[in-house]
Amino acid sequence: MNFYLLGVTVIAIVIVILGVSWWKWHAFISLTVASLFLAVFAGVPMDKIVSAYETGVGAVLGHLIGILALGTILGKMMSDSGAGMQVADFFIKKFGVKKLPWAMLLSGFIIGLPVFFEVGLVILLPLVISIRKSTKLNILLIGIPVLAGLSIVHGLVPPHPGAMTAIGIYNANLGHVLLYSLIIAFPTAIIAGPIFAKWIHKRVTPVGEPELIRVVTKSSGLPSTGVSFFIILLPVLLMLLTLIAPYISLPGFIEKFLLLIGSPVIALLISCFAAYFFLGYRQGMDKTLIKKLTEECLMPLASIILIIGAGGGFKQVLIASGVGNAIAHMSEQMSLSPIVLAFLVAGLIRIATGSATVALTTAAGIVSPVVAHMSGVNLELLVIATGAGSLMFSHVNDAGFWLVKEYLGLTVKETFKTWTVMETILSFVAFGLTLILNAII
Repeated sequence: MNFYLLGVTVIAIVIVILGVSWWKWHAFISLTVASLFLAVFAGVPMDKIVSAYETGVGAVLGHLIGILALGTILGKMMSDSGAGMQVADFFIKKFGVKKLPWAMLLSGFIIGLPVFFEVGLVILLPLVISIRKSTKLNILLIGIPVLAGLSIVHGLVPPHPGAMTAIGIYNANLGHVLLYSLIIAFPTAIIAGPIFAKWIHKRVTPVGEPELIRVVTKSSGLPSTGVSFFIILLPVLLMLLTLIAPYISLPGFIEKFLLLIGSPVIALLISCFAAYFFLGYRQGMDKTLIKKLTEECLMPLASIILIIGAGGGFKQVLIASGVGNAIAHMSEQMSLSPIVLAFLVAGLIRIATGSATVALTTAAGIVSPVVAHMSGVNLELLVIATGAGSLMFSHVNDAGFWLVKEYLGLTVKETFKTWTVMETILSFVAFGLTLILNAII
């Protein structure tokens, strides 16, 4: 039965890929048809299929829709005011064109620490597009280092939700996990970021152009570099408040207020109004123009929202069909070291369900009873090995796959060759470094 479920899952994934690339269906249609196929042949009760799909759509869009909309508006204001070009020019002058991939890696790594992967993406990818416009470089050379930095900290480093949940399940030490994850995450991001980008950009040249954010080049009346940096960093600074507030002795009301304005949607909303003022009104834009720019950037967002929602529906159908449980049952029968077991279980669940957080937390729940009565297991490295597995082989059932595809203007094939390979490199390099560290300490 387990092998039958895995076989049906593979066919469903093939349907998505063929639907988009061969039959030329919209990705939303492909994902919905594949979800229906999987649900029917995996034995999900007929009266549960639609509700499972709708639950998945709601779960992913409930978290993402505000972030995507507000992040896109912020990116549009950055690009049309010329602020994105100012930040891009600063990076180009400061680091030089040859060192830009390293500058972008640092940007992704640092900005990724306090924010969710998707938030970092909508903040930084308009900047990537601005730099690409200024330098005429292959967008992959600048974009992949940003993605590597954002993704590795999302998968391994506290206080991201997957890592925090795994720490709780394994009863690991937060401080040690933070230290070890940073030691492992940065060299991993270097290999999967600038080094991989240097190799792949010579072999893949995207045929399309980024459509969600179109960079407008202005020669005069640009906002200052300081104001430009302030706008791009404002949401990150506000989100940092949610990390700092619990550790400062503040009256209850003030702490709750800081947690409110530091939540991703509110932080981005405040940043949009700051952009409207500093990049709009102060640069001579009137209310009508600002409204027009907002509407312009939100219209192309409809397609990506549908795709991401359908990806969430596909993921939920996978969970409802019992594929995750089948993988868990198979993995428990293997006699492997806990660190290897945690990595493999998380990797298989990630491939099946598409969610790094689901893979991390589910795998931790499976492996924790195995290690409960074992001595000599480094629980902190177990958290990191589970996180490394949860990054493996992002494909069509992962919202991140479609986000990257749409924002960078890639085809499905190009996204597999770049984003999917980068995620898999992150996964295996982090796992290798975890094993080395486990042998040393």
